[in-house]
Amino acid sequence: MEIIGTIKSKLDIESGISKAGKEWSKQSIVVDMNKDWNSDVCISFFGADKLAIVDGFPVGTDVKVGINVSSREFNGKYYHNIDGWRIDAIDGASDMPKAMEVGADDGDTGLPF
Repeated sequence: MEIIGTIKSKLDIESGISKAGKEWSKQSIVVDMNKDWNSDVCISFFGADKLAIVDGFPVGTDVKVGINVSSREFNGKYYHNIDGWRIDAIDGASDMPKAMEVGADDGDTGLPF
């Protein structure tokens, strides 16, 4: 899925240690989809590689964000996650995205030719 809008704010980086003993870090951004109601969406980016992507986009940038949406149940209630995995800056003049994605610069397309 994709969300298109403007980065309204960047929340502080959070970090900790999981129950399995592994370190984790995440940063969330708020994207204003420029709608009349329910316009803001908070999107979380997990891991150092994705935090580097978020760092490259200042507040006020028009973006298209690739997301995964998931839900899980706990004690009869459902909780939702919106996890980002890609951000494209949208150039206002041409509306052509400038992609930044995890692994985008490694040169390996996986194609045999």
